[in-house]
Amino acid sequence: MSGRQVVVHPDQDVMARATAARLITAIVDAQAARGAASVVLTGGRNGNGLLAALAASPARDTVDWARLHLWWGDERFLPAGDPDRNHTQARAALLDAVPLDPARVHPVPPSDAAASPEAAAEAYAAELAAADGPFDVLLLGVGPDTHVGSLFPGHPALKVTDRTVVAVHDAPKPPPVRVSLTLPAICSAREVWLLAAGEDKAEAVAAALSGADTSAPAASVSGTERTLWLLDRTAAPPTA
Repeated sequence: MSGRQVVVHPDQDVMARATAARLITAIVDAQAARGAASVVLTGGRNGNGLLAALAASPARDTVDWARLHLWWGDERFLPAGDPDRNHTQARAALLDAVPLDPARVHPVPPSDAAASPEAAAEAYAAELAAADGPFDVLLLGVGPDTHVGSLFPGHPALKVTDRTVVAVHDAPKPPPVRVSLTLPAICSAREVWLLAAGEDKAEAVAAALSGADTSAPAASVSGTERTLWLLDRTAAPPTA
């Protein structure tokens, strides 16, 4: 398990811009070392804020976008183009503005292309299995209940260890049907970055970082080389 590092920013906007700069550097370094880079995106307020900051960054063109693989840590099982899909939101925030290779953009199959969330999970797992090497950076938003991806506290999907991708039913956050990477898949990434900003995340962050809540999904994830918590001041514990 990698060492954990906590970085606290003054506010959410600074956090988004600083994380965008950090991600650009990580992608460029990975491309220099291995020829291509692989990043797992997250949705939600902080994930989309990061992508918008990346789109606005004057350094964004230092990335060779054609040599970047993009994946998703979780997805809502909805039709292609649905505004609630993480893929749709990512396209609006960043993807449509940069010259990506479509063959290296890997959205989770939508509900109008897969017969069931189980079928979508199986197809995504097969696509992951065909990929070359581990993820370089895997981004995760931290929910107010400590959930990451679509792995919620006490939910059966959290305990799945024999697959890389799992169908999620009866999620406590709408929509209730989702597809998510499992904990083993998440923890296979070289670096895992957890994003949290806002007072509504403070209790979850404190619980996960302190280890007081052993059932917290956010406390169970780590990268093989580095685990990075990127917070704004309102989400950070007083001692961070």
